[in-house]
Amino acid sequence: MSRLHLYDKILSPVVTEKSTNLSEHNKIVFKVPSSANKVSLKKNIEKIFKVNVTKINIINKQNRTKLTRGRKVKVSGFKKAIITLKKGQSIDLTTGI
Repeated sequence: MSRLHLYDKILSPVVTEKSTNLSEHNKIVFKVPSSANKVSLKKNIEKIFKVNVTKINIINKQNRTKLTRGRKVKVSGFKKAIITLKKGQSIDLTTGI
């Protein structure tokens, strides 16, 4: 498997206050494509970052409408994965993918 295919399953890290607090518990949050599944994500993350993944939770955020300046705006949904790593391991998101 080439490096290009490994990075296809990870779109970007999700950096929010909530995801930063999860990093204290060895958890990292990534935005993933809608076709991603737990088995392929686990293999790719272990190969890319050389860590041991113990658990993966996938959350599918639905489309929603938002009121902006008095107009309804459609906000597209996305899929995100919460990756739990083995105790003592971490991924440094500041270096980039």
